[in-house]
Formats: sequence, C-alpha cells, structure tokens
Amino acid sequence: MTSTWHRETLPIDQKLALKTAASRLRTEFDGIFGQETIERFLHTSYDEFAGRATVTRFLPLLAERFARQRLRALAKVEGKAFTGTPTVLFLCTHNAGRSQMALGFFTHYADDRAVAWSGGSTPANTINPAAIEAMAERGIDISGEFPKPWTDEIVQAADVVITMGCGDACPIFPGRRYEEWVLPDPAGLDLTDVRPIRDQIERRVRALLGELGVTAWRERPRSRP
Repeated sequence: MTSTWHRETLPIDQKLALKTAASRLRTEFDGIFGQETIERFLHTSYDEFAGRATVTRFLPLLAERFARQRLRALAKVEGKAFTGTPTVLFLCTHNAGRSQMALGFFTHYADDRAVAWSGGSTPANTINPAAIEAMAERGIDISGEFPKPWTDEIVQAADVVITMGCGDACPIFPGRRYEEWVLPDPAGLDLTDVRPIRDQIERRVRALLGELGVTAWRERPRSRP
C-alpha cells in the first residue's frame, strides 16, 4: 500500500483517534515492534480505507483493527510470535460476500483454536447486505466486518490460503497450502439465492476444520429457514 496520509490535513478528531489507536498498539506490541513500524502500519491502514470511505467517523477504528491484524501477521512471519495455532486466509474478489461468510463460519466453529482472516483483490466499500442477512439466519453476525485487501505479511503468515474467484490476482507464496473453492459470486443476488452459497461455504469450512484437526465446538444454531 502506498501512503498518502498527511497528519496536517486530518480533522482534529481523526488525529486524536489515531493517536489513541497508536498508543494501544504500542502497548500491545511492546517489545515486538518499535514505534516507527507500528505507526507506519497504522497510517497505511488508514490510507487504505480513507481512499474509498463515504463515512469517515469510523476510519481510525478500522485502521487500528487492520493494523493489528497486519502486525500480528508480521510477528508470526518474523518468528516473534508463535502459538502453533493454524491460520487460514480466505480470499475473494471484493471481500464482501464469500470470504466474509467463510470467515464468519470459521470463527464461529473454531473459536480460539484456529485463526482466520479474509481479504479481497479489489475490496468493496461495504459487506453484501444479503450475505449479512444470510449469516444472521445462522446466528452469526458479520455486520461488524469490513472489506479489506490482503498484504504480503498476511498471506505469508497463513498456513492455508482459500481462494474464491480472485483468479490471477490471488497472491502465491511458496510454502502455503492453496485451495480454490469454486462458488458463485453472491454480489447482486437476493437472500434466496445467497442461501445455497452460504450452505456450501458452511460445509466446506467444517470440512476444512476437520482437516486441520480442529473439532467444531459449537453446534449449528437452530433458527434457519
């Protein structure tokens, strides 16, 4: 990501929010990364969302969340943090439908015994509303997620990379396990048409967890159409 962040041009509330976010990240990654690295990751993450945001209120929070994910990935890549927990990366084109539903199911069933991230080659501005509604029928809330890109450190930190339609844009790094899930793109589809895609993703996620030796600890929520 190319930085276009300029401290002097930001509104005062954004400056204060970023300053607070940087302080939290410095505390969390104390002894792992220095201030310069942490602020660089925070500011470039801010740029990523600022370039396509229609509402700026939550930009510092989104930047902090993405920067935290990237820093955790970098710590793993550099051998500064190793938990032995399997890490899976779900990639699609817009990171608004398929990869977000996969992330939701994986997190729901794996709890803290495995880690999942998601990203897109050309991230959308918002999550697909039909995907949010379809997952809500499973009792899983993905409305707080946000479309985001992938970065080199995130891909390199993943043990398994699941691609869903991003084609040649999907990054390839040696040593990763890659798997392509051929699924329809839910973009523009209504809830009725998204449900079968959701169900396919759920089955594949549960199978993947089994392959990783992670037993799904939650039963499927009972409320569903």
